[in-house]
Amino acid sequence: MGMLKDFKEFALRGNVVDLAVAVIIGGAFGAIVTSLVEDLITPVILNPALKAAGAENIEKLAWNGILYGKFLAAVLKFIVIAFVLFLLIRLANKFKKQEEAAPAEPSSTDKLLAEIRDELKKRP
Repeated sequence: MGMLKDFKEFALRGNVVDLAVAVIIGGAFGAIVTSLVEDLITPVILNPALKAAGAENIEKLAWNGILYGKFLAAVLKFIVIAFVLFLLIRLANKFKKQEEAAPAEPSSTDKLLAEIRDELKKRP
């Protein structure tokens, strides 16, 4: 019973739940990026190359039997995902800097202790 309880505590920690949500959202984002690359970017950018090579999609592009189309699609997907992650991290860092720059106001306990200190200093 102890192992089951320990597993339940581990699984319900905030970090594990956050990680699970991130993986699910990442999978959905991966599908969006795949569609973006295969359905929008590839036809616009590589359409002339596809026509010249006689291929109907990027994965059929080949040179001397080497299928480089899949590799190009993977590189494009990586670039899109890396750029979006860069933007998200940059935004998070900007918010973190704004939080650090703003001086933290003392808590009510700190204010009360400061008042007590000041009153004690006034006594002879």
